[in-house]
Amino acid sequence: MMSFYEGVLILNRSFNRSFDQLRPIRFTEQYLSHPAGSVLAEAGATRVICAVSATESVPPWMKAQKVPGGWLTCEYSLLPSSTGERSKREINTGRPSGRTMEIQRLIGRSLRNCVDLEKLGEITLYADCDVIDADGGTRCDSITGASLALELAIRGKLGRAEAFRERIAAVSVGIVHGEVLLDLDYQEDSQADVDMNVVMTQSGKFVEIQGTSEGAPFERKRLDELLALAEHGIRQIFAAQQAVVDRVLSGGEETQA
Repeated sequence: MMSFYEGVLILNRSFNRSFDQLRPIRFTEQYLSHPAGSVLAEAGATRVICAVSATESVPPWMKAQKVPGGWLTCEYSLLPSSTGERSKREINTGRPSGRTMEIQRLIGRSLRNCVDLEKLGEITLYADCDVIDADGGTRCDSITGASLALELAIRGKLGRAEAFRERIAAVSVGIVHGEVLLDLDYQEDSQADVDMNVVMTQSGKFVEIQGTSEGAPFERKRLDELLALAEHGIRQIFAAQQAVVDRVLSGGEETQA
């Protein structure tokens, strides 16, 4: 929401946040009964069900090339009613959209940084990310939630803790009306002059940086500000993920941050 005060544009952020605050984040673990690991990941009004399942096989190309270990892949979808205007089910169009393909490839290659595939053994992990409410940042929320679901699956039901390297998390940052902002909701994202998604490992390494100027080009100084702000937010997400892992091990209840 925006307002004007004496001719100056003022950006009113959702949840009365400052520029460097995340939306409220919440993880509900083992949200589904059947997968090896599942999480309902919430960031403000965005909600994604992330589930990890396993099959005792690997893709044919791995067998043909005699690649040792296992594999991890991802599927991503927006439920028709997850957005303000109902979207079509992509299964009825015959193929995923270009946007869907790009996002699920991003999630898959991000999650593969969490796992030592050779130590995984000859299994394939499927990370399913289904958006049930979309208010910006769905790909970031999917990566963050799926990383947690993956960790719970590998360290829990699958019993292959040695294959888990480290968790990852993602957040959006951007420049909206000249202001650098953390964790953009849909309204902010739709007005952004610069939009960026940042994926990081817990050890502080970048997995992916997707940054685009929607308006005027931006300076290197602004890029550094955006990356620093993203890391600031991701560190808080890691803390929330850790709280879930600790809670699961101790048998407690869900966490909100």
